[in-house]
Amino acid sequence: MKARGAARALGLGIGLAVATFALDQATKFYVFQTLDLSERGPIALLPILDLSFVWNQGISLGMFQQGSEAGRWVLVLLELGAVLLILFWMARARSLLTTVALGLVAGGAVGNAVDRAVFGAVRDFLHLHGGDIRWLDFPYIFNVADSGISLGVALLIIESLFAGAEQKNEALEPGRDSR
Repeated sequence: MKARGAARALGLGIGLAVATFALDQATKFYVFQTLDLSERGPIALLPILDLSFVWNQGISLGMFQQGSEAGRWVLVLLELGAVLLILFWMARARSLLTTVALGLVAGGAVGNAVDRAVFGAVRDFLHLHGGDIRWLDFPYIFNVADSGISLGVALLIIESLFAGAEQKNEALEPGRDSR
């Protein structure tokens, strides 16, 4: 990417991060303040989607549950550290798709970090299930931030699988900067 295009892509990536964060926080505000989901209980939206409330004290899919204050703040610091690395990567990205994907991941990570810092855990509320089959013992309940992270990671994987030979060769040549 040329310098001007790279600056625009970086602006787009940062804008997408801010938009992902804002949408995550807005949906959480609506679901928990307006709908009062934590008091009201589950709300069926579609045959495969409900609004259901859980606190997630861990990371993706509830792994690495942290019940202590120290664990909570370690996760917040790890999330914010990851965002700094993502921003550095975004500034050096050579493709628009990479920048977009990293913006989604960064915005989602900040959204979850804010929840964890303010509430002690992440507020998850989108319950995806297979009709009457519900995974209550292992709920697949997530939020907009998680969706941004998942979509961003999926885009990075797709790009890495389908990147052209020229782009793959550039990655293998240290010191080569095509900006």
